[in-house]
Amino acid sequence: MKKFDFDQIINRENTSSVKWGMTQQVFGTSEVLPMWVADMDFAPPSEVKDALLDRVHHGVFGYTFPSTSTADSITQWLQNRHSWNIENEWILYNLGVVPSIATAIEAYTAPGDKVMLQSPVYAPFFDMVKKNNREVVNSPLKLVNNRFEIDFADFEERLKEGVKLFLLCNPHNPGGRVWTKEELQKIGELCHQYQCLILSDEIHSDLVFKENKHIPIASLNNIFNEITITCIAPTKTFNLAGLQASAVIISNKELRKEFQTVLQRQGFFSLPTFGAIGMEAAYKHGNSWLDELLEYLHENVETAKSFIDKHLPSIKVMEPEGTYLLWLNCRELDLSDEDIRDRLLYKGKLALEPGKKYGLGGEGFVRMNIACPREMLLDGLERLKRAFE
Repeated sequence: MKKFDFDQIINRENTSSVKWGMTQQVFGTSEVLPMWVADMDFAPPSEVKDALLDRVHHGVFGYTFPSTSTADSITQWLQNRHSWNIENEWILYNLGVVPSIATAIEAYTAPGDKVMLQSPVYAPFFDMVKKNNREVVNSPLKLVNNRFEIDFADFEERLKEGVKLFLLCNPHNPGGRVWTKEELQKIGELCHQYQCLILSDEIHSDLVFKENKHIPIASLNNIFNEITITCIAPTKTFNLAGLQASAVIISNKELRKEFQTVLQRQGFFSLPTFGAIGMEAAYKHGNSWLDELLEYLHENVETAKSFIDKHLPSIKVMEPEGTYLLWLNCRELDLSDEDIRDRLLYKGKLALEPGKKYGLGGEGFVRMNIACPREMLLDGLERLKRAFE
């Protein structure tokens, strides 16, 4: 019997929601169903809300630090969900994964240094490299039978250029790939060979469907552990992005010290009160909620695939192994990215992320967030159909 109601529609208008309240600024129209920003339209586990309310009722909101129990909740979560044993002392905190990417770039590279990524990929990867005056080195993913694969020959050639830091996205956003042990092993070996550090963005690591398994690259062996900065957060998993809380796991004492030095230079002191409380409550009490969420999300994926296969056969859905994001290949429609965007917005009244935002290889794709109640998903699918009729 299901314990949680993911079919409940929660009105998020007039809550300063980026997803629901900024479509006019981003897309030029507010008359759209927003399925773009990667947050969910579900309430988090009740234990998270209860913990936050308890703190509200206490009534004093002074400076707060993540306690030992917060760190314990992270280590237990990683051990139970991902079979990764870490030490509490390896954990640092930050407001989010994107700030941690920027911090790592500043800590481990100098202006003009090369930082590598794999497009198409989460757009802030590009932004943080460029805005910190480093050089983007791109080793594009290969599209093989509508599935992303790593071009390891190109990957190695780019490392030979003197790349100092590699930004790994695992699970991959926007494609939903969950990189295999063999792929991660090859990545780690090459980065070690060419003395390149790894920043592994694992914010979607808990959102992995059955038959797939997330493997933290740092967990594979001590060598990879010593060269990897792993970024996690409860924010995607439990829909807590507004609480601004993430963790950075660095076993290498020197690398951890360098990262912490930059945090201090930036004036970062600690997590917000509610960020620390929400993080701990989610990791302590969110297991059963997450298990049911994954079942619901998988049903949403299957619903979307069946609908698109039936009504829009020219659009190919990349099979997601993780995340709640569908990467839709619209190239057979023979439309420009601008035409795709206009049809979605003005015929379908649907706001999706344009693929070209994710760099080379994203042309002709759109990203659709299906982490919403089934009724809302079906509305979005009908709008998608109307856009390309």
